[in-house]
Amino acid sequence: MPVAAAAPLISSVQKLVLYETRARYFLVGSNPAETKYRVLKIDRTEPKDLVVIDDKHVYTQQEVRELLGRLDLGNRTKMGQKGSSGLSRAVSAFGIVGFVRFLEGYYIVLITKRRKMADIGGHAIYKIEDTNMIYIPNDSVRVSHPDEARYLRIFQNVDLSSNFYFSYSYDLSHSLQYNLTVLRMPLETLKTETTQARQESFDIFEDEGLSTQGGNGVFGICSKPYEKYVWNAKLLEAVRTAVHRDWLLYIIHGFCGQSKLLIYGRPIYVTLIARRSSKFAGTRFLKRGANCEGDVANEVETEQILYDASVMSFSAGSYSSYVQVRGSVPLYWSQDISTMMPKPPITLDQADPYAHIAALHFDQMLQRFGSPIIILNLVKEREKRKHERILSEELVAAVTYLNQFLPPEHAIIYIPWDMAKYTKSKLCNVLDRLNVIAESVVKKTGFFVNRPDSYCSILRPDEKWNELGGCVVSTGRLQTGVLRTNCVDCLDRTNTAQFMVGKCALAYQLYSLGLIDKPNLQFDTDAVRLFEELYEDHGDTLSLQYGGSQLVHRVKTYRKIAPWTQHSKDIMQTLSRYYSNAFSDADRQDSINLFLGVFKPAEGKPHLWELPTDFYLHHKNTLTLSQTRQSYTYWWTVGVLKHLPLPFDEVTCAENRRKLTVKKFHKYEEEIDIHNEFFRPYELSSFDETFCLAMTNSTRDFMPKNVGIDPSPFTVRKPDETGKSVLGNKNNREETVLQRKTAASAPPPPSEEAVSSSSEDDSGTDKEDEGAVSQRSTPVKVTDTGDNTKITENVVQSTKDVYGVNLSDIPSEDDLATYARFVQLGQSQHKQDKGSQQFCSKHPLDKVINLIPISSFSQDNIYEVQPPRADRKSIEIFHAHIQAGRGSMQPLGKDDFLMYREYIRNRYM
Repeated sequence: MPVAAAAPLISSVQKLVLYETRARYFLVGSNPAETKYRVLKIDRTEPKDLVVIDDKHVYTQQEVRELLGRLDLGNRTKMGQKGSSGLSRAVSAFGIVGFVRFLEGYYIVLITKRRKMADIGGHAIYKIEDTNMIYIPNDSVRVSHPDEARYLRIFQNVDLSSNFYFSYSYDLSHSLQYNLTVLRMPLETLKTETTQARQESFDIFEDEGLSTQGGNGVFGICSKPYEKYVWNAKLLEAVRTAVHRDWLLYIIHGFCGQSKLLIYGRPIYVTLIARRSSKFAGTRFLKRGANCEGDVANEVETEQILYDASVMSFSAGSYSSYVQVRGSVPLYWSQDISTMMPKPPITLDQADPYAHIAALHFDQMLQRFGSPIIILNLVKEREKRKHERILSEELVAAVTYLNQFLPPEHAIIYIPWDMAKYTKSKLCNVLDRLNVIAESVVKKTGFFVNRPDSYCSILRPDEKWNELGGCVVSTGRLQTGVLRTNCVDCLDRTNTAQFMVGKCALAYQLYSLGLIDKPNLQFDTDAVRLFEELYEDHGDTLSLQYGGSQLVHRVKTYRKIAPWTQHSKDIMQTLSRYYSNAFSDADRQDSINLFLGVFKPAEGKPHLWELPTDFYLHHKNTLTLSQTRQSYTYWWTVGVLKHLPLPFDEVTCAENRRKLTVKKFHKYEEEIDIHNEFFRPYELSSFDETFCLAMTNSTRDFMPKNVGIDPSPFTVRKPDETGKSVLGNKNNREETVLQRKTAASAPPPPSEEAVSSSSEDDSGTDKEDEGAVSQRSTPVKVTDTGDNTKITENVVQSTKDVYGVNLSDIPSEDDLATYARFVQLGQSQHKQDKGSQQFCSKHPLDKVINLIPISSFSQDNIYEVQPPRADRKSIEIFHAHIQAGRGSMQPLGKDDFLMYREYIRNRYM
């Protein structure tokens, strides 16, 4: 069945301006090029109701200017009065977080600052840097309430500038595997969806661009977000059905980081995205276990994405991802913090003999990830006083019960491992044991890659590669199943275990893209150091969100190579975590409950700060009796088992197709043109502000700067050889560069030229600094005598120190013979008979344009490239370009004036 040409839909509302009058707010949204506009009208005369009107019309720039001019003129207090404008500009923004109401009227929350954090195939991911909360009703109709200000402070206690992310074109709530699987849907399916959307759509402008000419049609696809990981779903609930989808911007909370792995100049982007669940969300001791719907505390889905940045397209590029999950033990349990103990006792709140809560939780995972579900339980197994072991015993009983009814090939796999016990043992290496577990896990689940296996892996099969699990399809591989890691807090131990599994998966991902010859990565390589830094930032961020402090135990702690100063830092982090849990977590929990809509203020009901507990807010079965009861034996959702090991959410069925919005566009339409969205040809860009240059770089930040070092990021290095330790001191760096340039400025002996030209520093990241230093430095004259000779001897280093090669050594006879054969081969293969050239140079530029092949090979291969063929028009343009550079301009013709007028009319009129 043919696969359709499809692309993600790009939101056409990326720049917003809020205008206000006394009676209304007008929110004007445009695309980045400011060629298409939409307008929202928000009523300010309603004291407690939200009235938002979207006319669904797409305006041009001229039409919007005329509309705003009429609104300005019509809202002035006196006709013709210019001093008091009837329409004033309130704020500029980049998106709407949502609308919220407490006890008075509604507020609108706008994103006013953003920062690019990652790039996936040209799709930008932004972090919210600042927001603005604006009260909608005007002062004349406002009904004040004494508790409104307190609710406002509690709501704003959720810092939206801290680790909230969004994208205009990439669905952050889903995995890369889901997003690319949707784009590869069969052609007939998309045609059916497009027809149904055209028939059922209430938006008369929804079908713009459906009529395409010839085969240039491209399907634009937008999927319904996975609400579990969307944090502003409740804030957008009031307007979701009333406005065009481009106004709806879904944000996630967690972590997003990206680094560039340079493999001999080839850019590979390593991205880490963590999605924190908005269900049963909260702080460390106040949210433990699971709620009545199977949502667990501190549930985070971590996805590592690897792709070749030299090819940007989702359809033509190489992309790979691996997903794993962390979350609290899915039982009814809690810890009483009123005792003010560092480790409060663990209490099982309710008996669950039929594992009802665990069944709901694992049912969600089967739908999203498929099978097998692998549980890595890191809690303590042996304790003097029974504490963490309570959770292990109950979890084993729940998994054993649920596995009775699953087919054996799809059973839940349970791996218990007491990580704390192994850490204390001097005979055991924690990370070696974790590496063994990671290998077995990745082999069972596989990983996602959007390209078939390389031919080299077929020619040179690897044993580990042939044992790899997952689902192999014609377009690549799919990850089936997921690893679910937990300890008690799901912070320190869990992050280290996830790092080891991610490191193992990263090796397979690099191997699948043809970047390494074996699926194995070693510690102390630039690639693993870069990946470890990403995971530590990821762990610190998640730990701050849930526990109130950064990680206490890191990967270096378990490798037992942490510096002695780390122990004092660990003590401080422990104290910080204890203080946060004891004194500030309750306020943070109230803020999260209010932000996520778990608690909704209302007249006549107790206030949020008056509630003794929020247990009843998160456990809905305590307030209303459920009408449906889940089976004790068939505990999974209907239809899930039939498609295993594939996840039900990624199967092409009627239920999943209803979650998609499909439209057909011309291939150059802005809504699906990711090239235009990424490069922004209509904007003035600066290299200093380019995101790809600012991100962490394996060559610049991790590779040693000593010349002669192997530049491969997979070479094992000594701990003191990293780029960060060498370049930690700026003065040392400048001194090193100065010495290198001073040495390079001295003329080399004739015999050294060939070697020195090929032995330059491969890093290429310090060229700017080096260039600046070389302009300031004065070349040393070797011909001078006296003191100058001494200066030269002191400054100029030996060739061994500078280039890593001792050129004074006489080459061996074998090397000379090899070089002689190489020279003879080059002379015989690349001879060019100048007398036989039928070439008449009529123009000085002809030698540049008309290239003559110097090889006798008849076909294009690694020894020959075909000379470029330029048509007459191109040659004329090139000639004109050269002449313009020399100062002689050609007169503009009639066509040039018409083209310029058309450009001005489209851009500014």
